[in-house]
Amino acid sequence: MSVRIITDSASDIPQELAKEWDVTVMPLTVRFGEEEYYDGVTLSNDGFYEKLIETDEFPKTSQIPPYRYEEEFRKAIEAGDEVVCINLSSKLSGCYQSACIAAEEFEGKVHVIDSLQVCVGLYILVEYAVRLRNDGKTASEIISALEVAVPQTRVIAVFDTLEYLKKGGRISPTAATFGNMLAIKPVISIVDGVVEVLGKARGSKNGHNLLREYVNKAGGIWWERPVCLAYSGLSDVMLTKYIADSDELYAGHEEEFHITHVGATIGTYAGAGAIALAFFEQVG
Repeated sequence: MSVRIITDSASDIPQELAKEWDVTVMPLTVRFGEEEYYDGVTLSNDGFYEKLIETDEFPKTSQIPPYRYEEEFRKAIEAGDEVVCINLSSKLSGCYQSACIAAEEFEGKVHVIDSLQVCVGLYILVEYAVRLRNDGKTASEIISALEVAVPQTRVIAVFDTLEYLKKGGRISPTAATFGNMLAIKPVISIVDGVVEVLGKARGSKNGHNLLREYVNKAGGIWWERPVCLAYSGLSDVMLTKYIADSDELYAGHEEEFHITHVGATIGTYAGAGAIALAFFEQVG
Protein backbone atom coordinates (compact mmCIF):
# COMPACT_ATOMS: atom_id res chain seq x y z
CA MET A 1 0.00 0.00 0.00
CA SER A 2 1.41 3.38 -1.02
CA VAL A 3 0.58 6.84 0.36
CA ARG A 4 -1.43 9.31 -1.72
CA ILE A 5 -0.83 12.92 -0.67
CA ILE A 6 -3.67 15.35 -1.37
CA THR A 7 -3.77 19.10 -0.79
CA ASP A 8 -5.59 22.15 -2.15
CA SER A 9 -4.64 24.98 -4.48
CA ALA A 10 -4.09 27.38 -1.57
CA SER A 11 -0.68 25.66 -1.38
CA ASP A 12 0.30 27.36 -4.67
CA ILE A 13 1.92 24.14 -5.87
CA PRO A 14 1.70 24.28 -9.68
CA GLN A 15 -0.06 21.35 -11.32
CA GLU A 16 3.13 20.48 -13.25
CA LEU A 17 5.13 20.20 -10.01
CA ALA A 18 2.29 18.25 -8.39
CA LYS A 19 2.65 15.63 -11.13
CA GLU A 20 6.41 15.46 -10.53
CA TRP A 21 5.85 15.02 -6.80
CA ASP A 22 2.93 12.60 -7.35
CA VAL A 23 0.64 14.87 -5.32
CA THR A 24 -3.01 15.69 -5.99
CA VAL A 25 -3.72 19.44 -5.79
CA MET A 26 -7.46 20.09 -5.62
CA PRO A 27 -8.47 23.53 -6.93
CA LEU A 28 -10.61 25.98 -5.01
CA THR A 29 -13.28 27.80 -6.99
CA VAL A 30 -12.62 31.43 -8.01
CA ARG A 31 -15.44 33.73 -9.10
CA PHE A 32 -15.33 37.06 -10.89
CA GLY A 33 -18.97 38.11 -10.90
CA GLU A 34 -20.85 35.40 -12.80
CA GLU A 35 -17.66 33.81 -14.18
CA GLU A 36 -16.43 30.76 -12.29
CA TYR A 37 -13.04 29.07 -12.56
CA TYR A 38 -10.94 26.37 -10.94
CA ASP A 39 -7.87 27.95 -9.36
CA GLY A 40 -4.71 27.00 -11.28
CA VAL A 41 -6.64 24.71 -13.66
CA THR A 42 -9.12 26.70 -15.76
CA LEU A 43 -7.62 30.02 -14.59
CA SER A 44 -3.85 30.47 -14.56
CA ASN A 45 -2.14 32.69 -12.01
CA ASP A 46 -1.25 35.22 -14.73
CA GLY A 47 -4.85 35.11 -15.94
CA PHE A 48 -6.05 35.78 -12.40
CA TYR A 49 -3.88 38.90 -12.00
CA GLU A 50 -4.88 40.18 -15.42
CA LYS A 51 -8.53 39.92 -14.41
CA LEU A 52 -7.75 41.50 -11.04
CA ILE A 53 -6.34 44.53 -12.87
CA GLU A 54 -8.86 44.71 -15.71
CA THR A 55 -12.18 44.12 -13.93
CA ASP A 56 -14.06 46.03 -11.25
CA GLU A 57 -15.37 42.75 -9.84
CA PHE A 58 -13.66 41.71 -6.62
CA PRO A 59 -12.90 37.96 -6.84
CA LYS A 60 -14.30 35.47 -4.38
CA THR A 61 -12.91 32.05 -3.58
CA SER A 62 -15.04 29.12 -2.41
CA GLN A 63 -14.03 26.13 -0.31
CA ILE A 64 -13.90 22.64 -1.78
CA PRO A 65 -17.13 20.79 -0.89
CA PRO A 66 -17.12 17.36 0.78
CA TYR A 67 -18.31 15.49 -2.33
CA ARG A 68 -15.21 16.55 -4.30
CA TYR A 69 -12.94 15.31 -1.51
CA GLU A 70 -14.91 12.08 -1.37
CA GLU A 71 -14.36 11.56 -5.13
CA GLU A 72 -10.57 11.99 -4.77
CA PHE A 73 -10.37 9.86 -1.64
CA ARG A 74 -12.36 7.06 -3.30
CA LYS A 75 -10.06 7.01 -6.34
CA ALA A 76 -7.04 6.67 -4.06
CA ILE A 77 -8.58 3.96 -1.87
CA GLU A 78 -9.77 1.95 -4.89
CA ALA A 79 -6.21 2.11 -6.23
CA GLY A 80 -5.03 0.52 -2.98
CA ASP A 81 -3.53 3.68 -1.46
CA GLU A 82 -3.81 5.25 1.97
CA VAL A 83 -4.46 9.00 1.96
CA VAL A 84 -2.73 11.88 3.74
CA CYS A 85 -4.72 15.07 3.10
CA ILE A 86 -3.08 18.37 4.14
CA ASN A 87 -5.42 21.34 4.11
CA LEU A 88 -5.51 25.11 4.18
CA SER A 89 -5.91 26.50 7.71
CA SER A 90 -9.29 25.61 9.20
CA LYS A 91 -9.43 29.15 10.61
CA LEU A 92 -9.36 30.66 7.12
CA SER A 93 -11.44 28.18 5.12
CA GLY A 94 -13.88 25.31 5.39
CA CYS A 95 -11.72 22.96 3.28
CA TYR A 96 -10.42 21.10 6.34
CA GLN A 97 -13.94 20.49 7.62
CA SER A 98 -15.06 19.32 4.17
CA ALA A 99 -12.16 16.86 4.02
CA CYS A 100 -12.96 15.55 7.52
CA ILE A 101 -16.59 14.96 6.55
CA ALA A 102 -15.52 13.07 3.41
CA ALA A 103 -12.92 11.03 5.31
CA GLU A 104 -15.61 9.52 7.55
CA GLU A 105 -16.65 7.30 4.64
CA PHE A 106 -13.33 5.45 4.52
CA GLU A 107 -12.80 3.83 7.94
CA GLY A 108 -9.39 5.17 8.91
CA LYS A 109 -7.82 4.93 5.46
CA VAL A 110 -7.87 8.72 5.04
CA HIS A 111 -5.85 10.94 7.40
CA VAL A 112 -6.67 14.67 7.37
CA ILE A 113 -4.38 17.28 8.90
CA ASP A 114 -4.99 20.97 9.49
CA SER A 115 -1.89 22.81 8.30
CA LEU A 116 -2.89 26.02 10.12
CA GLN A 117 -1.17 27.60 7.11
CA VAL A 118 -1.79 28.94 3.62
CA CYS A 119 0.26 29.55 0.48
CA VAL A 120 3.98 28.84 0.99
CA GLY A 121 3.42 27.56 4.53
CA LEU A 122 1.15 24.84 3.18
CA TYR A 123 3.57 24.31 0.27
CA ILE A 124 6.53 23.37 2.48
CA LEU A 125 4.42 21.08 4.66
CA VAL A 126 3.33 19.19 1.55
CA GLU A 127 6.92 19.05 0.29
CA TYR A 128 8.02 17.71 3.67
CA ALA A 129 5.32 15.02 3.48
CA VAL A 130 6.52 14.09 -0.02
CA ARG A 131 10.09 13.69 1.27
CA LEU A 132 8.87 11.46 4.09
CA ARG A 133 6.79 9.31 1.74
CA ASN A 134 9.70 8.97 -0.66
CA ASP A 135 11.83 7.84 2.27
CA GLY A 136 9.38 4.98 2.82
CA LYS A 137 7.41 6.37 5.77
CA THR A 138 3.88 5.09 6.33
CA ALA A 139 0.83 7.33 6.41
CA SER A 140 0.74 7.18 10.21
CA GLU A 141 4.43 8.09 10.44
CA ILE A 142 3.90 11.01 8.04
CA ILE A 143 0.97 12.31 10.08
CA SER A 144 2.99 12.08 13.30
CA ALA A 145 5.87 14.01 11.72
CA LEU A 146 3.51 16.67 10.34
CA GLU A 147 1.89 17.18 13.72
CA VAL A 148 5.34 18.08 15.05
CA ALA A 149 6.21 20.18 11.97
CA VAL A 150 3.05 22.33 11.86
CA PRO A 151 3.96 24.50 14.90
CA GLN A 152 7.53 24.81 13.55
CA THR A 153 6.33 26.32 10.26
CA ARG A 154 7.03 30.02 9.78
CA VAL A 155 5.58 32.29 7.07
CA ILE A 156 6.52 35.95 6.67
CA ALA A 157 5.27 38.19 3.87
CA VAL A 158 5.48 41.80 2.75
CA PHE A 159 2.48 43.22 0.89
CA ASP A 160 3.05 46.02 -1.62
CA THR A 161 -0.44 47.50 -1.32
CA LEU A 162 -3.27 47.62 1.19
CA GLU A 163 -5.91 48.05 -1.51
CA TYR A 164 -7.02 44.43 -1.75
CA LEU A 165 -7.04 43.91 2.01
CA LYS A 166 -9.47 46.84 2.04
CA LYS A 167 -11.63 45.38 -0.74
CA GLY A 168 -11.72 42.06 1.07
CA GLY A 169 -12.88 43.74 4.28
CA ARG A 170 -9.67 42.92 6.17
CA ILE A 171 -8.85 46.58 6.97
CA SER A 172 -10.84 49.83 6.93
CA PRO A 173 -10.92 52.11 3.84
CA THR A 174 -9.38 54.93 5.92
CA ALA A 175 -6.46 52.78 7.03
CA ALA A 176 -5.87 51.65 3.45
CA THR A 177 -5.96 55.20 2.06
CA PHE A 178 -3.46 56.58 4.57
CA GLY A 179 -1.31 53.47 4.34
CA ASN A 180 -1.04 53.71 0.56
CA MET A 181 -0.36 57.45 0.71
CA LEU A 182 2.52 56.84 3.12
CA ALA A 183 3.81 53.84 1.13
CA ILE A 184 3.21 51.61 4.15
CA LYS A 185 4.16 47.98 3.53
CA PRO A 186 2.55 45.62 6.04
CA VAL A 187 4.67 42.66 7.16
CA ILE A 188 2.38 39.75 7.98
CA SER A 189 2.57 36.18 9.20
CA ILE A 190 0.25 33.24 9.79
CA VAL A 191 0.09 32.63 13.54
CA ASP A 192 -2.07 29.83 14.95
CA GLY A 193 -3.85 29.60 11.63
CA VAL A 194 -4.81 33.26 11.18
CA VAL A 195 -3.26 36.34 9.60
CA GLU A 196 -1.30 38.53 12.00
CA VAL A 197 0.38 41.85 11.22
CA LEU A 198 3.94 41.71 12.56
CA GLY A 199 4.85 45.27 11.67
CA LYS A 200 4.60 48.08 9.14
CA ALA A 201 7.41 49.58 7.09
CA ARG A 202 7.76 52.73 5.03
CA GLY A 203 8.73 51.58 1.53
CA SER A 204 9.79 48.26 0.06
CA LYS A 205 13.40 48.44 1.26
CA ASN A 206 12.35 48.82 4.88
CA GLY A 207 9.80 46.07 4.37
CA HIS A 208 12.55 43.74 3.18
CA ASN A 209 14.71 44.72 6.15
CA LEU A 210 11.87 43.94 8.53
CA LEU A 211 11.30 40.58 6.87
CA ARG A 212 14.97 39.66 7.38
CA GLU A 213 14.76 40.84 10.98
CA TYR A 214 11.88 38.49 11.70
CA VAL A 215 13.73 35.58 10.06
CA ASN A 216 16.62 36.19 12.44
CA LYS A 217 14.25 36.46 15.41
CA ALA A 218 12.93 33.00 14.52
CA GLY A 219 16.47 31.64 14.77
CA GLY A 220 17.17 31.56 11.05
CA ILE A 221 16.18 29.14 8.30
CA TRP A 222 16.41 25.38 8.84
CA TRP A 223 17.95 24.48 5.50
CA GLU A 224 17.66 20.72 6.03
CA ARG A 225 13.87 21.14 5.69
CA PRO A 226 11.91 22.58 2.73
CA VAL A 227 12.11 26.34 2.10
CA CYS A 228 9.93 28.28 -0.33
CA LEU A 229 9.76 31.88 -1.57
CA ALA A 230 6.83 33.32 -3.49
CA TYR A 231 5.69 36.43 -5.36
CA SER A 232 2.31 37.77 -6.42
CA GLY A 233 1.37 39.62 -9.59
CA LEU A 234 2.71 39.39 -13.13
CA SER A 235 6.37 39.98 -12.26
CA ASP A 236 8.91 38.55 -9.83
CA VAL A 237 10.96 41.78 -9.78
CA MET A 238 10.30 42.53 -6.10
CA LEU A 239 11.20 38.98 -5.07
CA THR A 240 14.42 39.08 -7.08
CA LYS A 241 15.32 42.36 -5.39
CA TYR A 242 14.56 40.93 -1.94
CA ILE A 243 16.79 37.90 -2.54
CA ALA A 244 19.61 40.18 -3.73
CA ASP A 245 19.14 42.45 -0.70
CA SER A 246 19.19 39.41 1.63
CA ASP A 247 22.39 37.81 0.39
CA GLU A 248 23.43 36.88 3.93
CA LEU A 249 20.36 34.62 4.20
CA TYR A 250 20.44 32.90 0.83
CA ALA A 251 24.06 32.87 -0.38
CA GLY A 252 25.20 29.29 -0.85
CA HIS A 253 21.63 27.95 -0.64
CA GLU A 254 20.43 28.82 -4.16
CA GLU A 255 19.68 25.16 -4.94
CA GLU A 256 17.88 24.55 -1.66
CA PHE A 257 14.74 26.65 -2.00
CA HIS A 258 11.82 26.75 -4.41
CA ILE A 259 10.14 29.82 -5.84
CA THR A 260 6.43 29.73 -6.56
CA HIS A 261 3.80 32.10 -7.90
CA VAL A 262 1.00 33.11 -5.50
CA GLY A 263 -2.39 32.16 -6.89
CA ALA A 264 -5.94 33.33 -6.37
CA THR A 265 -6.49 32.27 -2.74
CA ILE A 266 -3.96 34.70 -1.29
CA GLY A 267 -3.62 36.90 -4.39
CA THR A 268 -7.21 38.03 -3.82
CA TYR A 269 -6.06 39.83 -0.65
CA ALA A 270 -2.40 40.50 -1.46
CA GLY A 271 -2.75 41.96 -4.94
CA ALA A 272 0.41 42.33 -6.98
CA GLY A 273 3.91 42.97 -5.65
CA ALA A 274 3.77 40.85 -2.48
CA ILE A 275 6.62 38.53 -1.52
CA ALA A 276 6.54 35.68 0.99
CA LEU A 277 8.92 33.25 2.65
CA ALA A 278 8.16 29.94 4.35
CA PHE A 279 10.62 27.91 6.36
CA PHE A 280 10.83 25.66 9.41
CA GLU A 281 12.14 27.01 12.69
CA GLN A 282 15.30 25.25 13.77
CA VAL A 283 14.99 23.00 16.80
CA GLY A 284 17.48 21.27 19.03
